[in-house]
Amino acid sequence: MSTERPFLPSRRYLLRHAACGFGMAGLAGLLDAESNPLAARKPHFTPRASRVIFLFMHGGPSHMDTFDPKPLLDRDHGKPLPFKRPLTFAEGQTGALLKSPWKFKQHGRSGLPVSELFPNVARHVDDMCIVRSMVGDSVAHGGAVLQLMTGSNTFTRPAAGAWVVYGLGTENRNLPAFITIKPGLSHGGAKNWSSAFLPAAVQGTAVAHGGIKVDELKEPIEHLKNKGLTAEQQRYELDMIQKMNRRSADLWSHDPDLEARIQQFELAFRMQTEAPEAFDIAGESAATQKLYGMDHPMTRDFGWQCLMARRLAERGVRFIQINHEYGPGNEVGWDAHSELIRLHTRTAWMVDKPISGLLADLKSRGLLEDTLVVWSGEFGRTPIAQAGDGRDHNPYGYSSWMAGGGVKGGTAYGATDDYGYYSVENRMHIHDLHATMLHILGLNHERLTYFHGGRNHRLTDVAGKVAHGVLA
Repeated sequence: MSTERPFLPSRRYLLRHAACGFGMAGLAGLLDAESNPLAARKPHFTPRASRVIFLFMHGGPSHMDTFDPKPLLDRDHGKPLPFKRPLTFAEGQTGALLKSPWKFKQHGRSGLPVSELFPNVARHVDDMCIVRSMVGDSVAHGGAVLQLMTGSNTFTRPAAGAWVVYGLGTENRNLPAFITIKPGLSHGGAKNWSSAFLPAAVQGTAVAHGGIKVDELKEPIEHLKNKGLTAEQQRYELDMIQKMNRRSADLWSHDPDLEARIQQFELAFRMQTEAPEAFDIAGESAATQKLYGMDHPMTRDFGWQCLMARRLAERGVRFIQINHEYGPGNEVGWDAHSELIRLHTRTAWMVDKPISGLLADLKSRGLLEDTLVVWSGEFGRTPIAQAGDGRDHNPYGYSSWMAGGGVKGGTAYGATDDYGYYSVENRMHIHDLHATMLHILGLNHERLTYFHGGRNHRLTDVAGKVAHGVLA
């Protein structure tokens, strides 16, 4: 039997060799839109925001210690949980009810209560909708992180950012449309910013990783410049490579990976003109850098990420994710199975001022009006103690918040029970969060689909409801 691959002409090949000239000209735009997943696309309906900044708190912040006060938990401290507890991550290490060691205070015109862990973020509650009824499906970090990022806690699926770019394209052809800054390499790693079966061009571009401190990073500018060749020489070299790639694309059937590679080579070349300036914060004033906490070693790292998020947002990057990760000086992140007071105090200090600076800076520049900011961990924590003074994982009811474009500021949406264990009012599953995010961007989550493996897939799978109560 012959093993020679049969000739399968692509649409480009057929049109080039069989179509008349005006037909080819008329279809050129359609072919470009079809083969270029980054081409700008119209949303399904009028959007409330144009881009997303996603603030990921790896490890699982405790909601009853941050944004969901529980007076009955304070009253019943030390008593046994008065109902059957669900499956926990660390079976056999659970104890009695554990009150929050932090006080809550009302803030803003809305009077929303926020823990003293977040004195700076609390100043922005009138721009925030605190979602107190989040629900996920996994008690383990790996599945929970994967579900928050991709909608699935078991399979490799496209990341939320990849779906957004697939649906809307990009506003800036000279920068990646989906960027994740200092992501973690554990609990899913690259799967958390993967394009999976979507076109490879929509996958996230990772900037460094969570195990490296900002001051240890080499300047991104140095990695973007080719010091050995001039721009003209690089253009000539790239043209030769692209000519060979396009010849292969014409001879064989349409290969999305090859098309993505062609586009990525072009993007890498174009990035040399804009990315160095985007990542160079030397022009930012001392006051701006202080606003983000870059003048203090505890807040410098996350402050740099938040400042970069603003700079990328104003340059048209569609989906920007910044990650508060496990790493030097923050070995367990928000994952306080013990030493809750010490660990949450330190971790909240690292992010409170930078997040406040980001919200203030976006608002002062008019960017908050069309930028959706989302803050979330992969789950919350239990109201019962673990290992004496810690809390276990809790995906059954926890808090996230949204701010900016399309969000009803100064409000709390949903509720957990009197002790903060279960979501009991306006339950918002992660699928619902994703559906709501897409809705704010002008995308119907049920229409944003991709045919793969014999069926249509979407970020929200076969579930997801838009939470209209969070919308302005």
